[in-house]
Amino acid sequence: MFTRSAAAASCVGFVAIGALQALYGPAIPAFRAEFGLGPSAAGLALSAHFTGALLGVGAFHRARARTGDRLALGVGYALLAVGSLLIAFAPSWPAALAGAAVAGLGFGAVDYGLNLLFAVGFGTRGTAMLNLLNAHFGVGAILGPALLGRLGPDRYPWAFAGCAVVCLALLPGLAGVRSRPAEQTRPAPDRQPRVLPLVLAFVVIYVLHVAIETGVGGWEPTHLAAVGYGAPAAAIATSGFWLAMTAGRFGAIPLSLRFTDAAIVTWCCAGMTGFLLLAAVPGAAPYAYAGVGLAIGPIFPTALPWLRRTAPGGAAGAFVVAASMVGGVAFPPLLGAVIEVSGVRAVPLLLAALAAVCTTLAVSLAIRRMGSATQVLPRRENPARRPAPRP
Repeated sequence: MFTRSAAAASCVGFVAIGALQALYGPAIPAFRAEFGLGPSAAGLALSAHFTGALLGVGAFHRARARTGDRLALGVGYALLAVGSLLIAFAPSWPAALAGAAVAGLGFGAVDYGLNLLFAVGFGTRGTAMLNLLNAHFGVGAILGPALLGRLGPDRYPWAFAGCAVVCLALLPGLAGVRSRPAEQTRPAPDRQPRVLPLVLAFVVIYVLHVAIETGVGGWEPTHLAAVGYGAPAAAIATSGFWLAMTAGRFGAIPLSLRFTDAAIVTWCCAGMTGFLLLAAVPGAAPYAYAGVGLAIGPIFPTALPWLRRTAPGGAAGAFVVAASMVGGVAFPPLLGAVIEVSGVRAVPLLLAALAAVCTTLAVSLAIRRMGSATQVLPRRENPARRPAPRP
């Protein structure tokens, strides 16, 4: 489905959307100063972005059946560019929020669309290529804030406009994307009697692992400060978490060529749980959070091919990816409310409980898959019992 140049352009596209998502946080001080906003009003930009992203996932899923993948991706890139330019040059805060929603529409289409097409288009290498693609998202999430930090928050329009230029420059690269997938690229389904409970298990894994990712990213500095680390050390450790998450995806590429998707996801969930428990020990916390990043990184891209074999077709993938975005929006305030009662020191233990649920579900899904694979193995016929041919 992809030429080499189109695959490379897709990775650049993920750098762009990673940078765009990561720019909202560092730009909040400039938003507040320019438009006279309070903290809660300034935080609406990210909420508008994710609301648009939820709609973008569904829109791409419906549009690709009518227009083909190439045009649907092109519209996604165009929406990203238009929304980014609206944010950059908005005359008022409502206009900036509208730009964030439009950019979110394109974000959801490109994020879900490229993940789906990489899973479909690369066959047995799909897991490796998905990890490579999503690792570039992490590269963008690191580079975006670093660029804005160098420019200064008041120059955020240049950063958002730069994302728009990159998205428009990627449109010619879509010529190397096949408009519709070949029939032979569809995976054979796992022989499962009931698919819906299994899809719901994937939904829970995706929602909770995104909740853990946002929980660590948002609360790690506060937790480290509460157990005795200074602000500079806490900031460095938080950057280390995001770097480790990106490294985990790059590291999963060779592993995916030797181990099954189920094995990688299960061990990553178990590792995530173990490292979060270790993060409750103050002396080990910064290193343990880096371990969480390594373990959590491969889960999102590696579980997608596993999901496609469990429930062939794009509907389940669209539902699961959309649900994961809901987790990113809904769980931060919920986790904050729980922390108000339990205290900041309980952050790693609370997140470890969520990770334990992910591990339990992943183990259950893996066992079901092994059982179904055993059931469909052909019976070996015993030559001694074969009836003699009639004369």
